[in-house]
Amino acid sequence: MSRSQLRRELRQRRRELTRHQQRQASNALCHHLKASADVKRARHLALYWPNDGEIDPSPFQAIARTLGKQCYLPVLHPVHHNRLWFLEFNDDTRLVSNRFGIPEPEIRRNGSRPAWALDLILMPLVGFTERGDRLGMGGGFYDRTFEFLHHAACHKPKLIGLAHECQRVPTMPTASWDIPMDAIITDGGHYSVRHRSLLPSDGE
Repeated sequence: MSRSQLRRELRQRRRELTRHQQRQASNALCHHLKASADVKRARHLALYWPNDGEIDPSPFQAIARTLGKQCYLPVLHPVHHNRLWFLEFNDDTRLVSNRFGIPEPEIRRNGSRPAWALDLILMPLVGFTERGDRLGMGGGFYDRTFEFLHHAACHKPKLIGLAHECQRVPTMPTASWDIPMDAIITDGGHYSVRHRSLLPSDGE
């Protein structure tokens, strides 16, 4: 199956989840995020605004703030084409819709943080494997934003993909520009890419 065919099939899977199933998945995801050692260590972390049936990480935001963490949302970069910027996100953040209709913080210089300066990125997935392969929506925004991880000897943010368990596949076609995950967390548990196995659902 080609990447485009697989993308269509997996997007349909998550769209078919009911609202109740989505809420249950989001709550379970939040539980696993709280148990993650990578999340516990991070001070500056990026989430995303769910779209197209993506698993919803937003309930975790309030918990993260009580733990002293600063949250950010990705913004379409105003200058660099098809790349992301990250702006602070809290209850007072004014959101506007981008060209895809996805809410994002209003563009401003104050409160921005470069990708390399973040500790942890919680990324949406269309599909994934236990090896850490990630299939995105096809725009390449995350791959371009984090392409420096292929060769840069600098601080590297952890990349954790978030998905519904139904989005896992045994294998998928990959490309040289794909940025692999450090881990994947779903409503079913925590996949450690290093160990390539599903850890107990209570976390690490």
